Amino acid sequence: MKLVNDMTVWFLKRRFERIEQFMKTPVETQQRIFSELIETARYTEWGSKHNYGQIKTIKEFQDQVPVSSYEELYPYIERVLKGEPNVLWPSPIEWFSKSSGTTNARSKYLPVSPEALEECHYEGGKDMMTLLIHNRPETRVFDGKGLSIGGTLHANPFDDHTQVGDVSAVIMQNLPAWGEFMRTPPLEVALMDHWESKLEKMAAICSQENVTSILGVPTWTIVLLDQILELTKKENMLEVWPDFEVFVHGAVSFEPYRDLFTKKYFPSDQVTYLETYSASEGFFAIQDDLSKVGEMLLMLDYGIFYEFIPMDEVGKTHPKALLLDEVEVGVNYALVISTNAGLWRYLIGDTIKFTSKNPFRVKVSGRTKHFINAFGEEVIVENADHAIKMATQKTNSLVANYTAGPVYMGDGSRGRHEWVIEFTEEPGSQKEFAKILDESLREVNSDYDAKRYKDMALLEPVIHFVPAGTFYAWMGKRQKLGGQNKVPRLSNDRLYLDDLLAMLKDGLSAVGYQQSAES
Repeated sequence: MKLVNDMTVWFLKRRFERIEQFMKTPVETQQRIFSELIETARYTEWGSKHNYGQIKTIKEFQDQVPVSSYEELYPYIERVLKGEPNVLWPSPIEWFSKSSGTTNARSKYLPVSPEALEECHYEGGKDMMTLLIHNRPETRVFDGKGLSIGGTLHANPFDDHTQVGDVSAVIMQNLPAWGEFMRTPPLEVALMDHWESKLEKMAAICSQENVTSILGVPTWTIVLLDQILELTKKENMLEVWPDFEVFVHGAVSFEPYRDLFTKKYFPSDQVTYLETYSASEGFFAIQDDLSKVGEMLLMLDYGIFYEFIPMDEVGKTHPKALLLDEVEVGVNYALVISTNAGLWRYLIGDTIKFTSKNPFRVKVSGRTKHFINAFGEEVIVENADHAIKMATQKTNSLVANYTAGPVYMGDGSRGRHEWVIEFTEEPGSQKEFAKILDESLREVNSDYDAKRYKDMALLEPVIHFVPAGTFYAWMGKRQKLGGQNKVPRLSNDRLYLDDLLAMLKDGLSAVGYQQSAES
């Protein structure tokens, strides 16, 4: 496939001029995107309601259009789901990406317009390879196949003329013929909805291919690689794919997995790790400098208009939102997007920090709410509270406090969640409480459920049932006593868990804490 590689590299190198252009004129590029979005949507129902025909400036847009969460925008999205045209965006919507994280339903359904597919998701896919080539001009990555683990597609439950699924599945289903030619496994396998069978077939097929790149979430990638190693009886993946060059990753932090990839799966400097920031709502950023781990170039010409809300403004009825030329490096902002799929001033739920303003580079710093997303499960506090409530009701117990976080995948081991729970009335059976907690979380969060399916990516949670007063002692140790300080329910790292468990190991009880404080 040498000719294919040479032609593809030549074509993608030419795209870098466009990236350089918006890097030089970021504010002007965003102004153009804003104007195009407003003009395109002026005759939609949303555009008419908010007087898009009269809006001339971004300030007028911010004054007239509210910042919206998914729950607030859902009445409009529901009408689009049911087939009503020209509600949020004028183009026909035939696809919806599905993800978890909403507080009022098991899944979120987000419209994917033709423009979002072509001008955002596909542009992002091409640009991530453009930036790889810019950093590795001698790459032979297109000599082989790109492996991608897709989701699934199903008929829209509101309108069977359209389909819903993971955004990866929507993208794969609509790939042009040349794109499908360059990837593996075949579409009929990549989009299978039975994960166990899918991974088995993927391992069998991909172990026989010359795979040179992978695009995926570390969680599922690890499951697949382990299955391939077991099938082939090889020591590492370079014995299976000697020409492998790049793992493009995103969705969750790669740092907990880096050693696993660099030491177990691909123990060689020939392998590059490229980070991207994309979601069901759009493709946002790509690592443009391989020496800057965790930092990504904000892609400004994908049909997405960006605003940034300082954290002390989040939750206000009319929060102040900043533009690119107003942000500061190192400050935490809630990300707000308006898109070419009809999401208007949409509070996506992510927080970002700028690491550079020339060019505008960002890193994902967290969520606007406490959450666990170490494996792509997107568990939010509302999910955890519901699961705790179900478990206490069914075991006649009462929970005083809890916190939870991830146990990262290790060499040959699956990930899981770890909980520390304190009761005012303990359950009769701790085993039953743990079982109901896990089952309830699976019921309200489809992404968690998928990861827990037959323990393929996540094992059952580990729960520590701790004595009364434990959280009081811990908060006191951290100098966080007082009504304004709340126990962090969920965390995407182990900072809180490790500190709390270390305290328990040291035997510091509530009484012990009080005595040490008094002395």
